[in-house]
Amino acid sequence: MKNINIIGNKNLYFIISAIVIVPGLISLFLFGLNLSIDFTGGSRIEYQISNIKDQKEFNKVINDQNVNLVSVKKSSNNLYTLRTNIIDQKKYKQITESIKKKYGNVKELSFETVGPVIGSETKNNALKAVLVASVVITLYIAFVFRQVSKPVASWKFGIAAIIALLHDILIVIGIFSLLGHFFKVEVDSLFITALLTVMGFSVHDTIVVFDRIRENLKKNISFSFEEVVNNSILETFNRSLNTSLTVALVLVSLIVFGGESIRWFIAALLIGIISGTYSSIFSASPILVVWHEFDKKRNKA
Repeated sequence: MKNINIIGNKNLYFIISAIVIVPGLISLFLFGLNLSIDFTGGSRIEYQISNIKDQKEFNKVINDQNVNLVSVKKSSNNLYTLRTNIIDQKKYKQITESIKKKYGNVKELSFETVGPVIGSETKNNALKAVLVASVVITLYIAFVFRQVSKPVASWKFGIAAIIALLHDILIVIGIFSLLGHFFKVEVDSLFITALLTVMGFSVHDTIVVFDRIRENLKKNISFSFEEVVNNSILETFNRSLNTSLTVALVLVSLIVFGGESIRWFIAALLIGIISGTYSSIFSASPILVVWHEFDKKRNKA
């Protein structure tokens, strides 16, 4: 481990990040996210029906009730999730009766409706939460590292951490944009919870590396900034990897054995944890080095 030159290969790691992020950004620009009724407003109904043989025929049964059927998703155990325009309790009973008449044994699981105003508020509050968290994290890191002034100012540690954090958020959002377009995976309010959790994990992991850089800057005066950063990454490498691996194993177990309702929430966490570990080692600290090299060139010029 001592001979690995992570900083020397920083451009390679930046390219790997770009390869992962760019397809997601393109998908986000072209298709956006497949938003659930938590954001768009509408009604969601869940039934358990065992004897549906023709999906189109089932859809026709719903549409015949003068309902705008947005989507029908089938999952394990013959669970059908319907998304429609906003309907009331009377219309819901009408739909249920027509399905029971056609297919016999039908188990009603859930019915919920979210208005467009509430959906819009949820979306705005989610954006505010991410922005406020980013600003607070920057200020906190700048305060904690206030005694570090050379060769990199304390506020630059905060900015580097936020860039690494955005790296993780873009990867999660980009992948879910692709999943939403090709596999109809919806983004709901739990997805925002997952994003905020990923932000916390990403910054926590990054601060561990930054804190070691701060300590080594005081002890290794004769070393260059690049050497100090590289040594600090290697000293915390095993700790970061082991922590993330144990969390990832738990999340994989939850995806395999957990319920259908939280599966994509757990998947978002898993993607974010993997990305957060990568960015704390291969993105955040190399960004500091690139910034330092740019400042040196500018000062010489």
